Amino acid sequence: MRKQYDFSKAKRAKDVPHLAKLQAEAKGKTRITMMLDNDLLVTFRAKAEAEGIGYQTLINRTLRRAFGSAPVDEATLRRVLREELSTG
Repeated sequence: MRKQYDFSKAKRAKDVPHLAKLQAEAKGKTRITMMLDNDLLVTFRAKAEAEGIGYQTLINRTLRRAFGSAPVDEATLRRVLREELSTG
């Protein structure tokens, strides 16, 4: 590992397509540190692995459902649009 690096020719993340995409996806999220019971974490990790998603995504989804603030999915959006278009 070098003691110094030259970043004079480095690109900003917004100028690198895959990094810009990652930044856009991360908007609206905040990094936090929290303590969870070990058995709860093991359960979330196992369930997330079975579903093929990340355990943090599963925890976020579970919290949204618990507080009734689930994001709108495609099926719900289509249903609402059909209802609105048929009444108009």
